Amino acid sequence: MSVRRIGIIGTENSHAEHFVRFLNVEKRHPGNRVAALVGGRTGREEALCGAGGIDLVVEHPSDLIGHVDAAIVCSRDGRAHREQAEPLLRAGLPVFVDKPMATSVGDAQALVAAAEQAGVPLVSGSALRFVPGIQVLTEAAEQCGAIRHVALSGPADPESEYAGLFFYGIHLVEAALQLLGDPIVAPGSATTTVSRHGDTVVAVTRAADVFLTFAFVTPAGGEQTSFHATVTGTGGVRSAGLTLPPDYTAPPLARFIDACDRGEPLKDRAGLLSPIVLLQSVTDALSANTLYEKD
Repeated sequence: MSVRRIGIIGTENSHAEHFVRFLNVEKRHPGNRVAALVGGRTGREEALCGAGGIDLVVEHPSDLIGHVDAAIVCSRDGRAHREQAEPLLRAGLPVFVDKPMATSVGDAQALVAAAEQAGVPLVSGSALRFVPGIQVLTEAAEQCGAIRHVALSGPADPESEYAGLFFYGIHLVEAALQLLGDPIVAPGSATTTVSRHGDTVVAVTRAADVFLTFAFVTPAGGEQTSFHATVTGTGGVRSAGLTLPPDYTAPPLARFIDACDRGEPLKDRAGLLSPIVLLQSVTDALSANTLYEKD
């Protein structure tokens, strides 16, 4: 069996350690291994190379072309994801872009277009979609009648150096869409109001004619609030904590490996774009100081 060589971009993220462990150490997906890292010979790369038996380290994402068969972009700052992933997609490489796929609708559309033109898989998504609480709520929501409101709360810092709310806020948005069955949110269709007070940003919007409320709470003192979701329907209310297990990055990686194995071109354009559309509507409203509440 030939080995699928995978390159990793964004070694500053702890997710890079997960992927090297899953693929090279624990060999959870036989026939797939991390063969190259991007970032130069720093202490971080040397440690990952030692842990995973990786020989090749390059300076730039495009340097991977010709040396790998697929790539994972897990840089913390989503603003860099398009620049890092687009050349690889155009070169015909399947790419997994860790959350968030992008921090603007324009960048997300460009990545989708590149994948469609090359006919290769493009996978992205929050690990929160796969936690047990989501499945519990999905099943419980069937007893709630018609869903009228979904509320998500969790950690996210609008001042984060990694593109503000996009760094952690994407988890809340993707979880909400997962609970609604991933409705299409077309660019320009979301109307969002935002209120900010101290360490908390609250956004109210709609998707699939369901009200969505997001409470983004800035972590303080090294602690952060946990993820939580509430579904309200015409026949009841259900709530659940959304706890990330130790190997929370394993399901998204498995989805990517499966997409590569099937070799199917991108099919879920709307599923990739809708979370970015919705979260950009939140950040745009926040930037415009909509309903801004001063301390």
